[in-house]
Amino acid sequence: MTHSELAATLADYIATQTGAPHVQVEAFSRLAGGAIQDNYALSVVFEEGYQPGRQEYVVRCDAPSGVSASLSRPEEFAVLKKAFEAGVTVPEPFWLCDDTGVIGQSFYVMSRAMGTASPPKLVGADMTDTQRCELTRQFGRELGHLHRIKPPEATLDFLPQPTGSAAHARISLYRDYLAAIVEPHPVLEWALNWLEDNQPVDGPSVLCHCDFRTGNYMVDQGRLTAVLDWEFATWSDPAEDLGWLCSRSWRFGAEEREVGGIGQKADLFAGYQEVTGEHPDPDRVSYWEVMALVRWAVIALQQAERHLSGEQSSLELALTGRMLPQMEYDLLTQIRELAGTAKKGVLS
Repeated sequence: MTHSELAATLADYIATQTGAPHVQVEAFSRLAGGAIQDNYALSVVFEEGYQPGRQEYVVRCDAPSGVSASLSRPEEFAVLKKAFEAGVTVPEPFWLCDDTGVIGQSFYVMSRAMGTASPPKLVGADMTDTQRCELTRQFGRELGHLHRIKPPEATLDFLPQPTGSAAHARISLYRDYLAAIVEPHPVLEWALNWLEDNQPVDGPSVLCHCDFRTGNYMVDQGRLTAVLDWEFATWSDPAEDLGWLCSRSWRFGAEEREVGGIGQKADLFAGYQEVTGEHPDPDRVSYWEVMALVRWAVIALQQAERHLSGEQSSLELALTGRMLPQMEYDLLTQIRELAGTAKKGVLS
């Protein structure tokens, strides 16, 4: 299917959903990013129907380089709907099409959010301290709304029900991933041993985004406009989302701003408490920051292997693998810092 044919087919599909007798495509383009899924921006003008006039949509479907750990598009659509209903700032999900006869694969259509998700632009943005504080608090509120969703949830019955410790499950998974990689990686093995020895007391499971970080949300004029990329959502420890966002890997050079290169943990935790009534345990979040570094390091190794094996020739995948030494250095540094300051509790 050519680019123009794809645009026309998608416009006709949406026209049918809205009851519009006529539709005109004004713009259609593939959006940047989305290594695992393809995202297309579609601008159309409808005559009549229940969404008349100019409308801006994003169509999300599988990319050729998908990974097995990712949710399917119908599953991701269900998670997005639930998050939208819970008050999380996400693009409004409109229609799911699991009929592969339409464009050759399943897809869904959602509203298009304005702003940028570019980490360099967001981290380097000319924002005042007050704006950074408020944006960071908004991150906390978003995760607070999301984490109020708890199992069991009938509309999300495809997500594995949590059994036992979320930390233990992650450690076991990453050990299995490492075992499948031929080259030894002693720093990662050592970090996994540290994580196993310092596991926090098991807590409640909630719906986690599992990839909430700078690069996966959009901001317009200092305000968060959409949380994106829900393909890794699952039930887990709420500190996993907080720790992932605070990981050193997502500060993009702004090391002094520990929350995604944007702001400080105090504001993130305050925003979270506004919604949930619970103040996150800083030690627990620090533990999951270490887990985040291990996870990203393993992902980097897997992506490099996809390139080296010939499965998918990609400069981006090859360069991702070259990031491993920085992650190993960050692991050594952070665990040393935690071991040097912890006196009791989860990190003792």
